[in-house]
Amino acid sequence: MFRWLAGKGAKARAVERVLADIAPQAWQLAIQRLPFLAALTPAEIQALQHRAAWLLASKTFTGVQGFEVTEDVALSIALQAALPILELDVRLYEGWTEIIVYPGEFLIRRQQVEESGVVHDYLEQASGESWEGGPVVLSWEAVDAADTSSMNVVIHEFAHKLDLQAEGPEGVPNLYGSGITSRTWQHTLEAALENFDAWLSAIEDSIPADIDPESEQAAPWFDELPLDPYAASNEAEFFAVSSESFFIDPAPLAKHYPAWYILLARYYRQDPLERLHRVIPVTDRSEHA
Repeated sequence: MFRWLAGKGAKARAVERVLADIAPQAWQLAIQRLPFLAALTPAEIQALQHRAAWLLASKTFTGVQGFEVTEDVALSIALQAALPILELDVRLYEGWTEIIVYPGEFLIRRQQVEESGVVHDYLEQASGESWEGGPVVLSWEAVDAADTSSMNVVIHEFAHKLDLQAEGPEGVPNLYGSGITSRTWQHTLEAALENFDAWLSAIEDSIPADIDPESEQAAPWFDELPLDPYAASNEAEFFAVSSESFFIDPAPLAKHYPAWYILLARYYRQDPLERLHRVIPVTDRSEHA
């Protein structure tokens, strides 16, 4: 009990019980619904299931606003959350206890402070949120779109959890054991972010005046970008959005920001682009380059 209250992960026996309680067919169906897992080897799938079972045994899944967290829901979230730590220590997800699931988008209270010191409170719609020392909050509608979307709210929010395990939300996770220095990480991140921000600004300036940049009509301009525009918000969001792209659609990230991609591969100890090339015939690779 005290282990759970402290946000410590489940012990091996509890993880084994979860593995034993979930039918192989349930695992198989959950994995098949996530196409970005198709390139994993059988050994990687087994390791992924073990980490997902650790999450299921370690965290409380809470549905709100009438949403029911079924076994299928919990398995989908756990498998996606387990992918970033497939080759990392599961203890990086310790220090908190709950995953809250809304049926759709939810409202988050925000604050904006003007230069004059005036504080404005407002509500913002969100599909995911990670709180330092607190829960991960997810919209099931967004999670369930993972089979068709190039974005992934679960990976995004759990990347924030990795970031928060270090010195706060600055886009610099705990680099211990990766062989990457903080200086190298920050320099590479900042260079990629600066370039992306300039690219985004140029695209915004090129959109005709009669087209609302926030509308669907502007999508063809933003589709040129290798990352979602939200990545330009700050270093923490650039890391989280990059992590989504890294695992879900790695080719654009590797093409446009190769140094940053290489650092992510060293940090996560995975190479999704190499995985993709394992399962795509050589003649088809040009489409993913």
